[in-house]
Amino acid sequence: MAKKTKKKVSSKKKKVTKKVTKSSKKTTKKKVKKTPAKKTKRKVNSAFMKKMKVSSDLQKVIGVSSVSRPEATKKVWEYIRKHKLQDSKDRRMIKVGGTDLGKIFPGKKIIKMFDIAKGLNKNLKD
Repeated sequence: MAKKTKKKVSSKKKKVTKKVTKSSKKTTKKKVKKTPAKKTKRKVNSAFMKKMKVSSDLQKVIGVSSVSRPEATKKVWEYIRKHKLQDSKDRRMIKVGGTDLGKIFPGKKIIKMFDIAKGLNKNLKD
């Protein structure tokens, strides 16, 4: 048989002391004016902004022989807006069939706006 041990309970009560926190004290602090952080210019990824050769099909649309990727995308969007090629109900869809954009996206009449970068990649070369 195992022996049962009794735990001794101390009859002394522990003293509970209140700690005074900083939040409970009312102090007045002087307001310090912060100097604005210096703004640094954002570094542009030079590979991203590199001028690339444009294919003849894309050149008909944007009108430039060498351009960076972001500039090419911007010029394609200008062409889309100028010729009103966006679908009026679903603005994400772009009508490319029967236009110069149709040569960049062969075999498609309508594309999603997210597919523009795919077509540009095939028509831009180092």
